Amino acid sequence: MTCGVNAKIMDVSVAAAQADAFYRELIASELVYGVRDDGRFPAPMTSSGVRAMPFWSKRSRAQRIIDNVEAYSGMTVVEFTLSDWLEKWVPGLERDGLLIGLNWSGEGAVGYDLSPSDLLRNLEARRGLGAARDED
Repeated sequence: MTCGVNAKIMDVSVAAAQADAFYRELIASELVYGVRDDGRFPAPMTSSGVRAMPFWSKRSRAQRIIDNVEAYSGMTVVEFTLSDWLEKWVPGLERDGLLIGLNWSGEGAVGYDLSPSDLLRNLEARRGLGAARDED
């Protein structure tokens, strides 16, 4: 039982670190990455019964999932500019009722999933923090 609890805590801390990296790297590069096969982007069902479409803040993170997770084998990495992603993709995901997966990792390709509106709110807060630091 303790092992399971520790594993769960470890999973949560890894997901939190991946989410933090997602925002930092996204703001720094202004690029975001998805994966697709035959023009389709995966949106697997989450444990809460809602579909989530995963995105990554670095090409290498997305490629690692393709290389190491069988369900993503054969897919290709797709690059989006942050402005296009925010203007076109995020509103579409909101409209379709999909969550956004942040830097999924590991052999199960898992991590934090959140609504598009929560992502926008978090991103804006992160940008505001960065601007406040620049002013100091």
